Amino acid sequence: ISPLHDKDVNPTGELKKAHHHIILVYDGPTTYNNVKCLTDSLNQPIPQPLDQVRGYYRYLTHEDNPEKAQYDKADIVTLNGFSIQDFVEMTRSEVGKLTREIIDIIREGNITEYSDLMEILMDSGDGMASHFEVARSNTLFFKAYLTSRWRRQTGQPVKELAGKVRHEQK
Repeated sequence: ISPLHDKDVNPTGELKKAHHHIILVYDGPTTYNNVKCLTDSLNQPIPQPLDQVRGYYRYLTHEDNPEKAQYDKADIVTLNGFSIQDFVEMTRSEVGKLTREIIDIIREGNITEYSDLMEILMDSGDGMASHFEVARSNTLFFKAYLTSRWRRQTGQPVKELAGKVRHEQK
């Protein structure tokens, strides 16, 4: 269920009536008529079949339409165990962005154990589901990073090398 779309504007410049967009996903195949019966019983607009759940999921916040009002992903509501991760593969840039965000979490929380990281991400709720999947799918990278942080905290000389690399890049 999308965030409340209360900032959308008609081509005439006037605000559209506030509304939500909803994606219905069934466990198995269903027919258009079954969905239409449901939307008719709720006095809702004609349902639109989706070719790709991911593209429409992004539309819930106008993520790919910067000219439209933008809505916060955190305000998307999911029910009955729905996870967008079941329907999409993240792009390399999305994985890279989430990896950097996870590294920020590690640094801010001074985390040195992989199990602590995974429990923090898992306990943070659906808003961190993608972060959890990236950390789960990149275990070797994150274990190596966390082990390196632990070694540094126990006295291994890492900063000297980092300073040298930064100096050489200038």
